[in-house]
Amino acid sequence: MNINTAIILCAGFGKRLNPLTLKIPKPLLKVNDVTLLENTINLVIKLGIKKIKLNTYYLQEQIKDYVDKKKFKIEIEIISDGEKILDTGGGIFNMIQSSNDENFIIFNPDTIWSLNYLKEINEMKDFYLTKGMENILLVVEKNLSFDKNFNGDFSLKKNFLQKESINNYIYTGCQIINKKIFEHVKNKSFSIVEIWNNLISEKKLFGFESKNKFLHVTNIEVYNNLLKNN
Repeated sequence: MNINTAIILCAGFGKRLNPLTLKIPKPLLKVNDVTLLENTINLVIKLGIKKIKLNTYYLQEQIKDYVDKKKFKIEIEIISDGEKILDTGGGIFNMIQSSNDENFIIFNPDTIWSLNYLKEINEMKDFYLTKGMENILLVVEKNLSFDKNFNGDFSLKKNFLQKESINNYIYTGCQIINKKIFEHVKNKSFSIVEIWNNLISEKKLFGFESKNKFLHVTNIEVYNNLLKNN
């Protein structure tokens, strides 16, 4: 068994990066002369994934035109959220319904995905498939984050994720999920955090620790600092 489809989330407004994102969608911002989207696609290709589904909403024609012009060496299907933005959970759910696959690897393109992640993500994938899991999130200790303002999302103990009074781990923007985690979804638009919280309540949310330095385009200040330091 393998994971054949990657999902890249490209629908958001990127408001924390205004004024840049008033005219350019966040996935098309550049670091080291490479767009965040291309950087993510390059990692997906190196992982040996066969196809990509990416969703669009805000400034969607720019993303479509960019993908068309770049002619990436991988099958890419662009799926619009539709008349209303569907948020992270709804966007994922909308994309996977048209697929026969059961398992998907999901990326947020606002993380700067270096090839240093290859080994970790492959190890996470093997762990997920070997254990017959339905979800796993790649997380990192917040002291490895370039942006020091992150509060932390989770605590991590023996690959189980919880939310406690002090949370030292940040979600990196990469996760693997099985369709089954959406079985009871009723709303079209919802955050993936709702699914995570339900899984936490059942003690069924899993994590895999990254040891890479975490570079994330959080807001305009962090983005400008990344440009200076990379």
